[in-house]
Amino acid sequence: LADRLGENNPRATVFAMPAPQPGAPQTVLVGASPELLVARQGRSVTCRPLAGSIPRSTDPAEDSLRAADLAASAKNLAEHAIVVHAMRTALGPLCSRLDVPPAPELVATDAMWHLGTVLRGELTTAAAATFSALHLAQLLHPTPAVAGWPTARALDLIAELEPLDRGPMAGAFGWVDAAGDGEFHVTIRSALLSDPSAAGSQARLFAGAGIVAGSDPAAEVAETGAKLGTMLRVLA
Repeated sequence: LADRLGENNPRATVFAMPAPQPGAPQTVLVGASPELLVARQGRSVTCRPLAGSIPRSTDPAEDSLRAADLAASAKNLAEHAIVVHAMRTALGPLCSRLDVPPAPELVATDAMWHLGTVLRGELTTAAAATFSALHLAQLLHPTPAVAGWPTARALDLIAELEPLDRGPMAGAFGWVDAAGDGEFHVTIRSALLSDPSAAGSQARLFAGAGIVAGSDPAAEVAETGAKLGTMLRVLA
């Protein structure tokens, strides 16, 4: 599955790792995440949040039109700006320099067009001595892209309204070394596989969409279904 994901999503970060669940200790988490939560190399720090999406089309002309519509969408641009603002607010006090582009770029995956912004900064000497890549991930996660904004109120609403347990989905995975360098990605476009080496193995897929005042329910359902396509294609 990881090999297939890599073939279909060459620009994503493909992962497969043990993810023990209650009653199913052999569970494996596998996926292809397009979203970089944070990477640290020495004092350099990089983030690429994604927020604002539209399903791709197999017709090239229609696909180009959808990308253009996303880039011009006031609703999606506003949704994306909330995420960038939250990450800038969290990282700003730790950085001697933080570069944030004035507008997002289009990011293509096998199934979706996304709005993405690359934030690049340089940690202060004090922050670099204190904040490893893991600490930075804990500071930034959950972003408004997966947990809403303002965070505390949104998390209360999620606990009240979401009729499911997300488990590791929409969490973060990655690595950190003894020097504090590393990178973490948002756990999306993924599946939980129970007993993957045994007959009768089961897969649990998860996808979601950010809901804002301008959201159209039918469009959000279509977006969520398209996001499931990344894993469904390799499982089929």
